[in-house]
Amino acid sequence: MKHITFYLDFISPYAYLAFEKLPLALEGLSYSVAYKPVLFASFLQHHGQLGPAEIAPKRDWTYRQVQWLAHAEGIPLDLPAAHPFNPLVLLRLALACREDGEVNRYVAETVFRHVWRGGADAVDPARLAALAAGLNPQRDPAGAAVKAHLKAETEAALALGLFGVPAFSVDDKVFWGLDSLPMLRAWCQGDAWFEGPAWTAATQVATGVVRKTAA
Repeated sequence: MKHITFYLDFISPYAYLAFEKLPLALEGLSYSVAYKPVLFASFLQHHGQLGPAEIAPKRDWTYRQVQWLAHAEGIPLDLPAAHPFNPLVLLRLALACREDGEVNRYVAETVFRHVWRGGADAVDPARLAALAAGLNPQRDPAGAAVKAHLKAETEAALALGLFGVPAFSVDDKVFWGLDSLPMLRAWCQGDAWFEGPAWTAATQVATGVVRKTAA
């Protein structure tokens, strides 16, 4: 059995689509999944990047593409009333649902669908209150322990080399993005490609030019 860690942030439509697609993508395989909420904004800050929604043309394309992908895959998706939004309250709520901080598929699904179905404001106070009441967290989502837990999960993900969500860690491999699901399946099936040189060789390519940043 393969043990997969799924790193996610509810702000990401690609993480939502990957969450919905994962059971079909891995159908017939023996595996377990641990769901790890992390703060995507911390990844961006750590690596000095802008988010897709912070680049105006890319923002428009992202929203068009995720709606097309959802349509093509038969996955319900409605853009929230405002995006991006601050996902901290949602991430902390998910981690607060159990005393040990583990997030099961039901909790992740409930929060993802709160954001990506219905087209409402993901962080509307009344909706958040109803979401929390339905999930009945065992810890205080605004408490110091939960805040520290989210920070620790995010820092651990960065130490692993993560730079975006969704990301999947299994054995000694990390796979990034919705479009990595076929590659993830191949690894779990023991595809011989991974025994070849390509995976390691990718890290040996020389950097031809370094872009200078503005002073």
